[in-house]
Amino acid sequence: MSEPSPPVRSSVVAAAKSRVLAWALWDFGATAVNAIAVTFVFSVYLTGVVGDDLPGDTSPTSWLGRAMALAGLVVALLAPVTGVWVDAPARRRRVLAVLTGLVVLLTSALSLIRDDHRYLWPGLVLLACTAAGSELATVPYNAMLRQLSTPLNAGRISGLGLALGYFGSVLALVVVYLGFVSGTGDTRGVLGLPAADGQNIRAAMLLTAAWFGLFALPLLITVRSPAAAVDDARVSVLGAYRRLADEVRREWRRDRNIVYFLGASAVFRDGLAGVFAFGAVLGVGVYGVSQGDVLLFGIAACVVAAVGAVLGGQADDRFGAKRVIIVSLVAMISIGLTLVFLSGALAFWVCGLLLCLFIGPTLSASRSLLLRMAADGKEGVTFGLYTTTGRAASFLAPWMFSVFIDIFGTDRAGMGGLCLVLALGLAGMLAVRVPVARS
Repeated sequence: MSEPSPPVRSSVVAAAKSRVLAWALWDFGATAVNAIAVTFVFSVYLTGVVGDDLPGDTSPTSWLGRAMALAGLVVALLAPVTGVWVDAPARRRRVLAVLTGLVVLLTSALSLIRDDHRYLWPGLVLLACTAAGSELATVPYNAMLRQLSTPLNAGRISGLGLALGYFGSVLALVVVYLGFVSGTGDTRGVLGLPAADGQNIRAAMLLTAAWFGLFALPLLITVRSPAAAVDDARVSVLGAYRRLADEVRREWRRDRNIVYFLGASAVFRDGLAGVFAFGAVLGVGVYGVSQGDVLLFGIAACVVAAVGAVLGGQADDRFGAKRVIIVSLVAMISIGLTLVFLSGALAFWVCGLLLCLFIGPTLSASRSLLLRMAADGKEGVTFGLYTTTGRAASFLAPWMFSVFIDIFGTDRAGMGGLCLVLALGLAGMLAVRVPVARS
């Protein structure tokens, strides 16, 4: 009578593993949009080629910073509402499908931006909307982790998504470099696409959109939405902000240090994102790195960041998360300020990779420290606040990046603005008191 149970159990396990893999593949595809469109390819094309002959005193790089600051402001306004909406599991897949489809369409539309400074403004709008949509899509995506995992395996599943995300960035950059960008002359890459009018870059945007859509489909098809619960009522925009304020007040009464940490981490995490987002633009526009070589730098940067995350995890266990965060931020500020006064591609490669080495430990230690500070049974609420506050500060680094460029009249000064954001996060982090005992 009991013989049928092993096949049934194995089929259930296999189905669960397939859904987890589908969840991780979404991140595999989404990182291609951030790596190729937002960071290493299209943004460089937009500022270095499309806006190269832009009239006026303001540089295309400064306009890029302003556009991304507006994108961050949109995310800051909409992320709390999105987070409250997807608290109801029945809405998660629907919201994720809408946002994923929007990002795919916007990324495809980037292929319309030609090599003409009159296309700079539409390009900036499309890129800012793509970045904002991609950020908002991570809210329902991260919320899905709860319905695919248990407290015993949530860390492993989350790590799988992170690992596939890094691998997706590297693989997508390799494909775009070899197929669309490598080489010199009138045609580029093994596909032999014309470089005139940015045709090779525009074609790469179509590939990126298709890449994301293809790897997002398994999650949208295989992971079913649970039945709507009784308390899954519609929430208004104002109601979403009231609920967020109530959660912050509860955490403030329980332990003010966790609120301090949420604020400090929101600032320095935005600084880390700014280093990644604007590093390639500075490499091409200031330090003389070619558009082909900047893709190789992006590949190396993802690998170095992954290595740094592993080393940072070991240092966290030995010395504590707060020390890892502080040391990493101090190192990044020092390296970034050094890079401001240096020139040449070699300086960019060395300092840029050193900056990436400390990004992984900072992010990894931030998550582990928050877990130690969260109340038992309140981990989900706490990490929800962590995500929301991080989105709320996402305009700060792009804004300071463009402000420093405008004040000092040179694009290299933008790195100084990013260092200021990191320094503000560091100052906030020094005020945080962490638990002594490790659970």
